[in-house]
Amino acid sequence: MLAGSLLLSGCGACLTKGSAGEMYSSSPISSSSKSSGEAQLARVATESQGQGTGTADSPVAPLSAAGEPGQVPAMGSRQPAANTEVQEAKVGWGHLSDPMPIDPNSLGRLRNRFEFTPKSLTCTSVSILGSGTDTCTVTLSAPAPSGGEAVNVASSNSNVTVPASVTVPAKATSVAFTATVLAVSSTQTATLTASTNTGAVPCNLQLNALVSTLIASTTSVNFGNVASGQTVTQSVVLSSTGTGPVTISGIAVVGSLFTASGITVPTTLNPGQTATMTLQFSTTQVSTFTGVLTVTSNSSQGNVVVNMSAVGLAAPAVSAVSCGSAAMTGAGSDACTVKLTAAAPIAGLSVSLASNNAAVTVPATVTVAANATSASFTAAVAAVNTSQTAIITAKGGGASGSFSVQLSPVIGTLAVNATSVSFGSVPVSSPATQSITLSSVGSAAVTVNSASVTGAGFTVSGETFPLTLNPGQTAILNVQFDPTTAGAATGTLTIGSSSSGGGTTVVGLSGTGLSYAVELNWNAPSSSSDPVAGYKIYRAVQGNSTFQLLNSAVDGKTTYTDSNPQSGATYEYYVTSVDASGVQSPASNQITVTIP
Repeated sequence: MLAGSLLLSGCGACLTKGSAGEMYSSSPISSSSKSSGEAQLARVATESQGQGTGTADSPVAPLSAAGEPGQVPAMGSRQPAANTEVQEAKVGWGHLSDPMPIDPNSLGRLRNRFEFTPKSLTCTSVSILGSGTDTCTVTLSAPAPSGGEAVNVASSNSNVTVPASVTVPAKATSVAFTATVLAVSSTQTATLTASTNTGAVPCNLQLNALVSTLIASTTSVNFGNVASGQTVTQSVVLSSTGTGPVTISGIAVVGSLFTASGITVPTTLNPGQTATMTLQFSTTQVSTFTGVLTVTSNSSQGNVVVNMSAVGLAAPAVSAVSCGSAAMTGAGSDACTVKLTAAAPIAGLSVSLASNNAAVTVPATVTVAANATSASFTAAVAAVNTSQTAIITAKGGGASGSFSVQLSPVIGTLAVNATSVSFGSVPVSSPATQSITLSSVGSAAVTVNSASVTGAGFTVSGETFPLTLNPGQTAILNVQFDPTTAGAATGTLTIGSSSSGGGTTVVGLSGTGLSYAVELNWNAPSSSSDPVAGYKIYRAVQGNSTFQLLNSAVDGKTTYTDSNPQSGATYEYYVTSVDASGVQSPASNQITVTIP
């Protein structure tokens, strides 16, 4: 087989075939039988031992101007494999001519040159700011031959320089090179080209110019109200926000009462750097003032302009001082305010404070903020034992003001939520409980020293004495009525305390003890030849076989109330019917009842 179509330049050649199927060229073959400029076809036939004969048709370059064919370029030298038997090749112009021998001692490798066409050209950065370098890579469509493959490199822009050529190493498909970029003053495009004699590929780079930009942190500065004789300063930060350095070449201020300092010109700020300028205003006049700061530079945005303004005022003074509470009971705090006759200057105004009573303390000074007309402070009040008056004084700006606070002692007062408690009817041996609430309603703590009761069946519990209740606190006393006998009962609850309303509080107690009763009922006999005149009811303590008659007279009702049972006892009851002659029937069934 043949290695591929051969592009011959000028003349035919004697060819031989290695064992790998590659074609090799020997010394040039001349022919004088062809005219200049005529395209021809060379037919090559080869054969090797163990293989058939093959042919290939290839276009042949025209003859040289002298009428002689050119020479086939050598594609490297390579000897046939050892096991290759060199055969004879026939080369002719248009038609096969006599065979010509092949010289195996001078062989060059022929390859398809289209395999080495540049496939792509890429660069790491397609957009470059200012000067620098860029790494680019040219890639072939196939691995380079054993001697490498030279690729021409060019740039369309003089600001980008590249090597004239680069060589793709043998068996490699790509090679990298460095493009050097110079800074430009405007945005441009550079086209890099990688080429061989079989093709070329481009890569476009965008070259971006460095831009100098200067901005200010604000475009207007208001110094506010400035008291006569005061000097006020404010800051403006200049920042380099472009892609290139910016040079500040001049600073100018219009307005005689305004000044600027902090930056010496010329000065250069690299991208990202800042510089702080201090602006100042001072006046002895009462009026409105304006000024303009202009910063000149090579900024792409032009000059930086900052407008300035201020208001000159007469010096303010204290006009009044007041507090939220004009009367205080016990310890606490009072929110107070000092007021000025005019807005404070930009540096503020310090006002001195004082109190004529040790029970009331205030800060030594308070500052009214710039442009404000008042300031707040807190007066701390300690408890007093007697009623007193404290005077708070504020001084500033050559004037003063005062405020009076009435101080009162704290008082402990105990309140009880009831003056009497009625338990109503309570069964004997079944205790009932009600609650009494004690509250501290004064301005000071109150102490409960004792709580006691009188009256049979009444008790008190719930707290341990003495007990201190701060203002707003409460306590609960539990009063219990547990009658042991039936009947009405009365008593008193007496509470001793330090209350300002009196040291003793009395609460009346009442209740009625009720004994237990057993309600019995039964059904009359459904049929009896002897009419029933009434019934007799019998009771016995459980375990005792002797029953006691409860009703002395025959009762005609089918119900009975045993109103005198003993607590804790268990009774058994039965009923008999009685006729007009007093004859009793047999006993009914028995019922057992336990008394709590």
